[in-house]
Amino acid sequence: MIEVTVAYPAGQGRTFNMDYYLKTHIPLFQKRMGAAMKTIRVSRGIGGSTPRSPTAFVAMVHATFDSAEVFATAFAPHAAELQGDAPNYTDIQPVVQISEVLMG
Repeated sequence: MIEVTVAYPAGQGRTFNMDYYLKTHIPLFQKRMGAAMKTIRVSRGIGGSTPRSPTAFVAMVHATFDSAEVFATAFAPHAAELQGDAPNYTDIQPVVQISEVLMG
């Protein structure tokens, strides 16, 4: 099992419309990924490693798939549409990581 994480780094002057992201973009992503996606989890950054310290990321989405190949096959036909929707909710360049799930 693999997890695809898309993280949106926090920073001065950056914008992120969480309402649009949760109500429009994530449902679109879920629809396009279909049965290939096993789980999805969205989180909002609320702080850093110490109380009241700034968060490193505004938001993160974690989606699991059986393999990187399954993800690539599901994502490729919809990449332009999904990436093209980003300006509707953010001006942040995301950081993407594909990880092997070892526990959980």
